[in-house]
Amino acid sequence: MAYLQRLTAGRPARARAERLLRTAESVAYWTVGAPLSSLLPASLAYRTACWRGDWSFRHRTGQRSEIVRNLRQVLGDEVSEAAADRQAREFFRMRSCEVVDVMRLRGRARSLGKLVEIRGREHLEAALAGGKGAVLCTAHFGSYNAAFSLLHASGFPLTSTGRSFSHEAGGSSAEQRLWAFVFDRRLQRHRQRPGIEFRPGRLQVAAQVAVALRANEVVTFSSDAPPLEADQARAVEVTLLGRQARLLPGVVTLAQLTGAPVLMVFMHRSADYRHQVLEISAPVPVEGDPAAAFRSCVAAMDAAIRTKPAHWVYWADTDDLVSLGILPAPPAGPASP
Repeated sequence: MAYLQRLTAGRPARARAERLLRTAESVAYWTVGAPLSSLLPASLAYRTACWRGDWSFRHRTGQRSEIVRNLRQVLGDEVSEAAADRQAREFFRMRSCEVVDVMRLRGRARSLGKLVEIRGREHLEAALAGGKGAVLCTAHFGSYNAAFSLLHASGFPLTSTGRSFSHEAGGSSAEQRLWAFVFDRRLQRHRQRPGIEFRPGRLQVAAQVAVALRANEVVTFSSDAPPLEADQARAVEVTLLGRQARLLPGVVTLAQLTGAPVLMVFMHRSADYRHQVLEISAPVPVEGDPAAAFRSCVAAMDAAIRTKPAHWVYWADTDDLVSLGILPAPPAGPASP
């Protein structure tokens, strides 16, 4: 019994030590490793990122197990255990390559722009020709932040909605300031307006979006985010990855109020990891019931995730999958003494 007590007492300390090591490695990669490697020829820069991804796959065993478990629970027979393991390795590579994408946004983003083919640019140009702005809808899929920056750098005045990376990363105020410095500021350089953040009590968000659309600008939404507690009443049930998820149809509601068209956009990474394709769809129908119209947006997100599962960020966060309704809530355990 005394041995068990000593063993369990040591777990929080080990968890804290592991978290500190992971944070230190991430900080080193963001502040030193990725900025330096992004200056190398693209083939070598992304090969280095893949090496770092493979290292993370081997050493971040807890996160790797979580990703594999979530893939298997959600996709079931669609993905074998071996395939889930390969997708987990791909997930770590993707996250490392996305950091290099952000670093290659320096200047006018030409370093990254040479590696990305934009398909469907004509759809966005035609949408803006209507004079009511345009709404781009996507998921937390692939290098979506870098994709938005490239669109702005290529001539489309663009503003993003959603929480900043520094807030999403959590941690102490010092950690949030660090992520704001190494990540948020690099993206904000390629945005028309400051990011519009959805937080409880901020009723002016819709007005800020409307101002940008009235100026015939582009506004982006990542519509697969789990609703905040204060927004649960506005969430609607949709089918995502074969499960009944709850998401906010705000992208359709705003489009109906402003008359702005909604276009789906996804960034796909190629097998060599350095080249990518940014696909922009034609406008999707948004007439009628907002919940029903929103389901066509969700269907596009579903198709993208099923095609390239490792591009989707939420496999590594069981709590978010539970909040979305894609995974069931774990049973309540016994109260701690």
